[in-house]
Amino acid sequence: MPHDLPKAYDPTAIEDHWAEYWVREKLFAQPTPNPEDRLDGESSFTILLPPPNVTGNLHMGHMFEHTESDILIRWHRMRGDRVLWIPGTDHAGIATQMLVERQITTEGTTRQQMGREKFVERVWEWRRHYGGAILGQMKRLGASVDWDREYFTMDERLSVAVREAFVRLYEQGLIYRGAYIVNWCPRCQTAISDLEVVYDEHKGHLWEIKYPVIGADGKDTGEFLTVATTRPETMLGDVAVAVHPADERYKHLHGKKLRLPLVGREIPVVLDEWVSPEFGTGAVKVTPAHDPNDFALGQRHDLPSINVMDDTAHINSEGGVYAGLDRFVARKKIVADLEEMSLLAGIKDHVNNVGHCDRCKTVVEPRLSLQWFVKIQPLADKAIAAVKEGHIKFTPEMYGKTYLNWMENIHDWCISRQLWWGHRIPAWHCSVCHKIAVGREDPTKCGHCGSEKLTQSTDVLDTWFSSGLLPVSVFGWPNITAENRADFDAFYPTSLLVTGFDILFFWVARMIMLGCWFSTDVPMPDGSPRPLGESVPYREVYIHALVRDANREKMSKTKGNVVDPIEIVKQYGTDAVRFTLASMASPGTDIAFNVARTEGYRAFANKIWNAARFLFMNVDRAAEVGIGVDMAALGGMPTAGPDAPLESGWIVAELNTTAGKVNQALENYRFDDAANTIYQFFWGSFCDWYLEIVKLSLDFGENAEKDRTKASLTTLVTVFEASLRLLSPFMPFLTEEVWHALFDGNPPAKSIALTGFPQARDSEADSAALGQMALLQELIVEVRGLRKEIGVEEKAVVPLEVRVDADLKVAIGENLAIVERLARVSEVRFVDHISPGLAKHSTPQFDVAIVYERTIDVIAERERLTKDIAKLEKGLASAERQLGNDGFLAKAPAHIVEGLKKQESETRLLLEKARAALNALPPA
Repeated sequence: MPHDLPKAYDPTAIEDHWAEYWVREKLFAQPTPNPEDRLDGESSFTILLPPPNVTGNLHMGHMFEHTESDILIRWHRMRGDRVLWIPGTDHAGIATQMLVERQITTEGTTRQQMGREKFVERVWEWRRHYGGAILGQMKRLGASVDWDREYFTMDERLSVAVREAFVRLYEQGLIYRGAYIVNWCPRCQTAISDLEVVYDEHKGHLWEIKYPVIGADGKDTGEFLTVATTRPETMLGDVAVAVHPADERYKHLHGKKLRLPLVGREIPVVLDEWVSPEFGTGAVKVTPAHDPNDFALGQRHDLPSINVMDDTAHINSEGGVYAGLDRFVARKKIVADLEEMSLLAGIKDHVNNVGHCDRCKTVVEPRLSLQWFVKIQPLADKAIAAVKEGHIKFTPEMYGKTYLNWMENIHDWCISRQLWWGHRIPAWHCSVCHKIAVGREDPTKCGHCGSEKLTQSTDVLDTWFSSGLLPVSVFGWPNITAENRADFDAFYPTSLLVTGFDILFFWVARMIMLGCWFSTDVPMPDGSPRPLGESVPYREVYIHALVRDANREKMSKTKGNVVDPIEIVKQYGTDAVRFTLASMASPGTDIAFNVARTEGYRAFANKIWNAARFLFMNVDRAAEVGIGVDMAALGGMPTAGPDAPLESGWIVAELNTTAGKVNQALENYRFDDAANTIYQFFWGSFCDWYLEIVKLSLDFGENAEKDRTKASLTTLVTVFEASLRLLSPFMPFLTEEVWHALFDGNPPAKSIALTGFPQARDSEADSAALGQMALLQELIVEVRGLRKEIGVEEKAVVPLEVRVDADLKVAIGENLAIVERLARVSEVRFVDHISPGLAKHSTPQFDVAIVYERTIDVIAERERLTKDIAKLEKGLASAERQLGNDGFLAKAPAHIVEGLKKQESETRLLLEKARAALNALPPA
């Protein structure tokens, strides 16, 4: 017998218990498969969790992403797939270093004062004490990941993979070191990638500066060439002024030299077709060390590069009298000095896109710097082919086009960062021969000259380099052998990546490039070369939507509209929040999170709880009179025999239909359709209809038909248990608690999550039961509406008159008890015509009237019928118009045309009935 549930549903009383139980019992661990028992790719389902930063806390975007992933993982596990969901955290180089630097600043020191070794030790210490808080939150919220496989991107095992990847790419000529313009963050004091730069429109200025023209005698001619710039502070590093060779305004200056204002350096006028004569004055200052376009122009004209800023964006010694000034302070002083020297021709308002560091929001400085790069095109070519050839599918499809567009215009990847926290680049500089050594092991002497004077690069690798390797590194690459390859064979490629658009290029694209490049090292189990289709890191990418506030505004701390999921969970329970997110999740559609929805689904959870208590009460009552339910029979899909009452056949059919719809919806990532289908079934069909009807059969008196009672009780229990399994991926805590209570501590499995998910089956009996019940439901709904219209007291029991066809008369007659109970009816009189003077409702299948001693308001009834007739006439005219349109009939699908014909027929019948009812009314 089930054990009792508390009267009130309290999620806080059950969720911690089950969260701890799932982790303690390792219920979701997926051990390394037996090599002799490998499953093919179709029977395993693997997801790699996008690793949150070690510094992070759970936000609503995380919870949304984890909810979708967990629903899919639990669903596949219950369908019998070999399931693996791998958790981990990213070391988050810049974010973590910034956080620890702020911490030690409060202690009166800096990382420079501490030194690299001690600072890195301090970061590891911080990580041990505070890192991974988000994983603790995931455990509390019940994410069914394999915690035995948890990784950290700087674990020794993964660090070996990172180093091997770097060395191998270097040996293949795909990693090189060079001086190029990079995005430099003065606050983080490191280069950052193009993807880490966020551009905002700023209202700035365009300063027009006059550069004196130098004559053949080396003296100023009195003529000026005016250039326009948005960054006058960089003029200190100008090495030329460029004009378009066809620009007639400046042809007389070809081959001439100019004097750089404020500095005095002589610089040439160069000709380049890149210059736009229409922009500004048509003359462009060339600063190769501080602008990517100028750098390329300087390379074409063999111009020098003069870097005028230090790592903190202060002017360096190349800036002369401006040395030591912050770049923006220098800008103001330079503009003032130019104006004082009458070299400022004008200032114009100008809207400019200014790049900011995505991490710290500091204005980024384009800066010439010696960095490490990946020659990306060979890797990109494979990654492009993987998508074009259909080995990787994107959902929604539009993101596949976005991905390809970016990949086909990709630039070499700057992978070095001027940080201390991260994977240190395995390159050593020889101070004797000045060559570089790159190796898998730390060298003791230079491989070129034998010197022991080696210094390792102080740079670390971009965080995305290590996380981009995760699909291969978590399964053992590069140390995969015939003896330890079982994980790789079973789980690579992974099945699905669930992630947001914001890291499509940061992470998704890089995983595809690195996965396709390095997994080819691992031959197929039969020893054959690994084809591209088996080299991809995953077979599908599902890009989830953004969670916005109730007004569809993006959540931000600035707006004060951030919803903390932990606080919402404390208030309403994890299951209610999960169900809210699922019920609104559809591919390509952002979610407008509304707490009111969560309140509604908290009520839904309460409804389930109360339904369980009703069921448990009746099981206990049955046991008292010797009626038992075979609990061993639970776990599959319920069935109803040919002699079962209508409500049993109907609820089994409804469950079957619901299971089919839910499985189909989850196949298509329509979490919203799946959740709403379950909700409508459980709240509507099961609770509002079935539980009310089944009370008629649950008779435990002395004269009760025990066989009938037992059959009805068995159907009730089996359908309820199957419904819990259907709901389990969406509401894991509530269903676990109730399911265990149902089996009174002796369940057939350690968790409902390890049982089977309901699967639809074909049954001809379903359609008959569904059709008959639909008729009864429609009749009951119409009677309830009539009662309300004519003011029948709620508890009053009244007789009905029903006009119905002979075959439907049988269906109603066999189930009169249902109509009488749910519509509060004393008797049903089948008639050929409804008695005059009775208020009635008509449908295409029946007419129904309540026999009630109350005078009908003829005027109100005439008004209602007149409105109904007008509405029906409009609908009929519309249907006739469409069916009379040959063009429409030729193009419309057959099922649309058939549906329209049926609608026209039913509307015509209702119209005839309404007109007859109107004519039958007595004069007012």
